[in-house]
Amino acid sequence: MKKKIVSLLLTAVMTASLVAGCGSSAAPAADSGAAADSGAAAADDGAAADTAAADTAAADAGSGDAAAAASEAGANSLTVWAWDANFNIPALKAAEADYKANVDPDFTLNIVEQSQSSDVENAITLAGSSGDYSALPDIVLFQDHYIQRYVADYPEAWNDMEGAGIDWSDFGAEKLSYSTIDGKHYGVPVDNGTAIMAYRVDLLEQAGYKLDDMTGITWDKFIEVGQAVYEKTGKYLLCMDGDGNDLIYMMMQAEGQSQFQNGVPVFVDNPTLVQVVELIVKMAQNNVLYLANDWSDYTDQAIQGDMVAGVMNGNWIIPTIEQVGDNSGKWEITSLPTIKGGEGYAANGGSSLYITGNSKNVELAQKFLGATFGAGSTATYDDALKNGGVITCSTKASQSAVYQEGVPYFNNQAIYSKIVEMGTHVPVVEQSDYHYPARQVLATAIQNAIQGADVQTEIAQAESDLKFEMGIN
Repeated sequence: MKKKIVSLLLTAVMTASLVAGCGSSAAPAADSGAAADSGAAAADDGAAADTAAADTAAADAGSGDAAAAASEAGANSLTVWAWDANFNIPALKAAEADYKANVDPDFTLNIVEQSQSSDVENAITLAGSSGDYSALPDIVLFQDHYIQRYVADYPEAWNDMEGAGIDWSDFGAEKLSYSTIDGKHYGVPVDNGTAIMAYRVDLLEQAGYKLDDMTGITWDKFIEVGQAVYEKTGKYLLCMDGDGNDLIYMMMQAEGQSQFQNGVPVFVDNPTLVQVVELIVKMAQNNVLYLANDWSDYTDQAIQGDMVAGVMNGNWIIPTIEQVGDNSGKWEITSLPTIKGGEGYAANGGSSLYITGNSKNVELAQKFLGATFGAGSTATYDDALKNGGVITCSTKASQSAVYQEGVPYFNNQAIYSKIVEMGTHVPVVEQSDYHYPARQVLATAIQNAIQGADVQTEIAQAESDLKFEMGIN
């Protein structure tokens, strides 16, 4: 049990600042590398320190407030934990209003706001390690990347969604792959993490290109265009946080490939990964890619500071792009480049809603989730989009007039319906609880290679470092 607790607490520490990178419209984590280092150190402190950390995290999560709310809950009331007052909370309020208006006017959703996603993860860890789930609410918002390990380690912490009557074919296979465990659906999708490739079309035009020229292209062609754009405009065609480099994962997924095989990191003997790393290094060395020093440099200086002509990330990056009012009408989006050419699709971040093992109203929780988020209700998702920027994963919901509207900032493209459609094409690839540590060691390898180190040597070192952290010989 100690090994599981340590592993989960390490995960929680590493994700403590990753709220928006998991689908939020607020600014994502500033320094996931430092968080990973802190997590590794914490894992060495022993079971006593781990238990203390979990106790503190559970207290911070507001479990006392949730328990109090749960004790007051009646037959028409549910309690949910979620983070991000500007993103997830408005979506939940939209669902509550929808359910009250169309199903039960006496229904109440008690929303207990958490400061970050790790608050929920740590509280589940504490409950599972103690065998006492009484402090948990009816429903929790949970990061997609971690749910399978938490269900495996603490099966009594969860109720499945098999009785909710949801048409699961309405959602993309990649999104559902996280929350479908042993053939059962546990989670109801909320936000859409589909990646976009956004371009300043005015800057492309200065270099002699348009959006159609950038759709379905190879990464080699992308580099060619990027060099031309930099020569003509002085802008980079791509940017990313150099410490939390998500390019590797997204570029790999667009090829239908993972960094892991059967739970083991495979870097050296993974030709696609090697090629992706080489491409990223080449882009950085040829003024095509700007690798920012940290998240603030990425969002505030690169994107909002008008240094770039292109941005590739989960669609939650859109509000960051839109902060520069003078660039309204100059951006458009499309799919990702691929190594051999053809449109590429990936996702980065996202969360779903889960019913806990402590819920005394499982049937009501299933009915509520099934009638709102699970039904692709336009009342829920139109409101969630307008008030929180949450983009649905439901193809049904994306047919609404709100989703079909052109967005002035993006040259009147109907970007929201396009994002949902792109999400249906994202390949399902193997995931790992060590997603973020993998990102960190590979980001370090790339930084070293850009400075002249041998790419193969750096990749081998990254694989060795991650296996050591995972306890793999």
